[in-house]
Amino acid sequence: MATLKQEQNLKLGQKLSPKQILFTRLLEVPSFQLEQRIQQELVDNPALEIADYDEDDKNDKKNEKEYDLTSDTPPDNGQDTEQENDIPEYEYETENEMMDFFSDDEDNDALYRHISNYSPDDEEREMPIVSNDSFLETMKRQLGMFQFNEEDHQTAEYILGNIDESGYLQRNAKEISNDLLFNMNIRVTPEKIEQIIQQIIHRIEPAGVGATNLQECLLLQLERMPKNPTTALATGIIAKTFPEFTNKNYDKIRTKMRCSDEDFRKAMALLVKLDPKPGYTNNDIEREAAYISPDFVVYYDDKTGHLELSMPKYNIPELCVRKAYRNLFEEIREKKNISKNERKIAMDFVRQKVTAAEWFIESLNQRENTLFRTMESIIDYQRTFFQTGDETTIKPMILKNIAKKIGMNISTVSRITSSKYVLTPYGMYPLKFFFSESMEKEGEEVSSREIKKIIQDTIQEEDKNKPLTDDELRNILKKKGYNIARRTVAKYREQMGFMPSRMRK
Repeated sequence: MATLKQEQNLKLGQKLSPKQILFTRLLEVPSFQLEQRIQQELVDNPALEIADYDEDDKNDKKNEKEYDLTSDTPPDNGQDTEQENDIPEYEYETENEMMDFFSDDEDNDALYRHISNYSPDDEEREMPIVSNDSFLETMKRQLGMFQFNEEDHQTAEYILGNIDESGYLQRNAKEISNDLLFNMNIRVTPEKIEQIIQQIIHRIEPAGVGATNLQECLLLQLERMPKNPTTALATGIIAKTFPEFTNKNYDKIRTKMRCSDEDFRKAMALLVKLDPKPGYTNNDIEREAAYISPDFVVYYDDKTGHLELSMPKYNIPELCVRKAYRNLFEEIREKKNISKNERKIAMDFVRQKVTAAEWFIESLNQRENTLFRTMESIIDYQRTFFQTGDETTIKPMILKNIAKKIGMNISTVSRITSSKYVLTPYGMYPLKFFFSESMEKEGEEVSSREIKKIIQDTIQEEDKNKPLTDDELRNILKKKGYNIARRTVAKYREQMGFMPSRMRK
């Protein structure tokens, strides 16, 4: 029989505080979505409100969002490189301490910690914002082209609601039939659902939407194309040799389909134009609101050589802790007809809301400062690119380089650079664009981005009647001082979307 025993274990661990969790989540939010997140917090927390400053207060504000980045070292923006866990906590152990917080002292800036996103001296630079229907709304609107009864219309709408952002139907007919009966009290047989999918869903735009797998998606797109030998061969390749197609076993496909090299080339040229994720065509419009709504803007004056970094204001409001909560706290404190326990619960509620409001405001401030310092460091690291726009000048840079520069951990930098964009004089770039592997060129480290750019330019300038093989591309790179393997060349070529040489004729 096993015996029970007690023992002590000492473990060293690290946990994030609620404030740190809030800060890390705000870091991930793109700037164009931040207003929506703030509005939600205003609804959830009555202790938080939009600050109402008079004109004199605004005139006293300094512009905290634009800096000249002329020097080799980014300017000090008044922020140290504290870690996320260095945020001060606010605790009120006694009623008197809390009463001090709610005092009438106008200098008590705890009531008015806010984010300053503009000053009267800021130059107005309007950024374009995209406004489009969602992918689901676009598909639902097309149902008006078909004639069917109300029940079939509801069924079709429900089916569309089960299509993911890639354009694929995520549930089968039987599951949808059960869902309709359980959720909407609509009795539809799986056979009827299959009929609606085939006759309606598969006929709406974009072509291929509503498929359950890639093979069906490609076949649906081919069905809408003009009937000719090339389309017929392409359809046969997908229908009969799909495993070989996905594995790029082109020799086996040619043997099975008994086609000439020329016919095969034409069929493959048609197939590579098909969209494996038709939903993305429309969803990109929604996601690309971030693309044309940058988190950062970098300006370059080619006459002076000055770089200027700014963060668009959008509609992000200034926030403060609601002063009316002082009166609420006093009212609770002076109430005679409630028990001591009830008074404590009410006062704790007020304290909780006020503290949460302070945390949110300070996390927004820290988010803004952290984003700015991160972008400053990226500009400092890739200064030549921001001055010239030449992608071959991009230096090898990994998350660790920036994390060390701003004094934060790698996971924080990863959150910052995800889904964030910078607008430059040379176009819009995701922050991830500036991070790349290190390769060696004649004993010096260079970015893999530089090698990809050379491969891209070489392929685009090649003789289309005699495209370069991966070995030939490797030899060209070797002559330029880049000693990399053929398989690495093939990997970079595929990452940039170029077919093998035999498919580029």
